[in-house]
Amino acid sequence: MKGLGAPKVEDFRAVADLIARDIAAGRLRPGDRLPPQRAFAREHGIAGSTAARVYQELTRRGLTVGEVGRGTFVRAADPRPGPALAEPAGSRIDLELNYPVVPGQAKLLADGINPLLRTDVLESVMRPVGAAGTASARGVVADLLARGRWRPDPERLLFAGNGRQAIAAALSAFVPPGGRLGVEELTYPVLKGIAARAGVTLVPLRTDAAGLDPADLANAARKTPLKAVYVQPTMHNPLSISMPEERRAELASVLARLDLLAIEDAIWSFLRDDLPPLASYAPEHTVLVDSLSKRLAPGLSLGFAVLPHAAVASVATALRSGGWTPMRFALEAATRWLSDDTARAVAHAKQQDAAMRQEIAASHLADFAVRSDPRSYYCWWELPAPWRADTFVAAAARHGIAVTPGAAFAVGRNSAPNAVRLGLASPPPETLSRALAVLAGLARSTPDDLLAE
Repeated sequence: MKGLGAPKVEDFRAVADLIARDIAAGRLRPGDRLPPQRAFAREHGIAGSTAARVYQELTRRGLTVGEVGRGTFVRAADPRPGPALAEPAGSRIDLELNYPVVPGQAKLLADGINPLLRTDVLESVMRPVGAAGTASARGVVADLLARGRWRPDPERLLFAGNGRQAIAAALSAFVPPGGRLGVEELTYPVLKGIAARAGVTLVPLRTDAAGLDPADLANAARKTPLKAVYVQPTMHNPLSISMPEERRAELASVLARLDLLAIEDAIWSFLRDDLPPLASYAPEHTVLVDSLSKRLAPGLSLGFAVLPHAAVASVATALRSGGWTPMRFALEAATRWLSDDTARAVAHAKQQDAAMRQEIAASHLADFAVRSDPRSYYCWWELPAPWRADTFVAAAARHGIAVTPGAAFAVGRNSAPNAVRLGLASPPPETLSRALAVLAGLARSTPDDLLAE
């Protein structure tokens, strides 16, 4: 705080203005602690009562926040409100990225992190940690993933920095360059990128209303051997399909018969915690991958994988060689969040939030061919004629709305689906509602109407 050049004045607002300018200029950054009020008063040559009024004024302006027993801190800036629909694309409404955040989430997560910031604790949580994590982390993650009578063996758990890294490690361990990986005909776009960089060929597999078709998987494996299959049994992205238990059992039977490994992506499964994972049916033929990015927060994530016993060593090697082992701070924070029920509270709030956003989507898109689940954070919208996905995406962008074309999810050389995926999680609800109203209006018009504007 020294060197601010603050005059010795009694007007508390003038002193508050000086501090506000330092915050705006970045000389005081979010999280910086202001000195105790007595020290602040001495430094600025003002009375202690004036210093108290300065601190109250800074808090009133939303620039600082006081924490009982800890002091006064510069507050992070509030997120920018959703843009007006006439604003340029630089301030777009994002229906592409899908990172849910619910009210009160930051406070819940901060309560779990605060004990880690003590000097004696921080020194230990900054040390490296391997792919096996810690015994306490493995135990709480096993509890988190448990469904019904199934609970994974904690000794079969490994950790990565995030879910994408866990997927990449599984591919690296089991599918060599030039190898073939079976995938649903519409799949997670990031998986497509990981496979391309690894030189892995993707084989599209038929998907019906119950999810991946086990018979088509068996047929594809007979034609040309597959090294593994990547599947999203719960809350498939982008279709929101969740396999019924009968289909999971059937798929597990095919995996056992073919002696084939499945990489089960369970990233969105926290939205449907009533279904047992595929790994519970085929534990020796399934690598279950999950993470905390959607369940909790993307900025301090943690990925984890439940592995067949014989696969633990090879995936651990892939994690180490890829530089994908977890950060210990994130591991310790996650352990606390999972131990004190914070993670379950946040996940429950997000389940309710997703349902609310689906109601908003239904209110605007009820007249269209939209596939989703009332518990999902995304919709698959099959566009009406004469719209094509590429022209619709461009038209939406002209209104400052970003959506994902169906081609981003398509695998193989088949024609791209004439559809878009709408991610519902990121904008505030009122902004989401306005954006969907605009998109519905677009879909009721034609591309020629835009040319006439």
